[in-house]
Amino acid sequence: MRSVFFAISLLLPLLASTAAYANENQPLLLLNEIRYSSTLTTSGQPSETQMRTVAEAGFERVIFLAFNDHRTAVPNEDRLVRSLGMEYMHIPVAWDAPTVSDFDNFASLMLTSEKTLVHCEVNFRASVFGFLYQVVYRGMPVEVARSLLTSIWVPNETWEAYIVTVLARQEIEYPDF
Repeated sequence: MRSVFFAISLLLPLLASTAAYANENQPLLLLNEIRYSSTLTTSGQPSETQMRTVAEAGFERVIFLAFNDHRTAVPNEDRLVRSLGMEYMHIPVAWDAPTVSDFDNFASLMLTSEKTLVHCEVNFRASVFGFLYQVVYRGMPVEVARSLLTSIWVPNETWEAYIVTVLARQEIEYPDF
């Protein structure tokens, strides 16, 4: 009988870590979700319930890249995120006029290993910032990052020009696709 309890006591931590690993790698089922890496996921606006799921999945930070008055915004998102034990950062990026300093501000926040959800209204701004960060700072090949980005949208003229501008500053070529 003792050997059964001993065996169970050895298996419990293994099962718990396996469950945590499986949970960590499961999609969060957020709007237009893209997992760029184990520490960077982008999405559209999570609901209050989904934000709880984000916290339960081990995310440590949320970065919001839109304005807080959009149609599906979560009221007091900053308070909600902090009440769930995560950091909250807000960089309001104008949809039709993103700036290089917007990306620079974002990149300065990302220079950590914390598990981060970056979101906006529908994951257009956030997906571009995720794409750029992975290419510029993590060395992801442009083609790989672009395939993730275009799995949810093809950037319009404004955002395509923005991508080209940010990459050109780093002397990274953005091929015509």
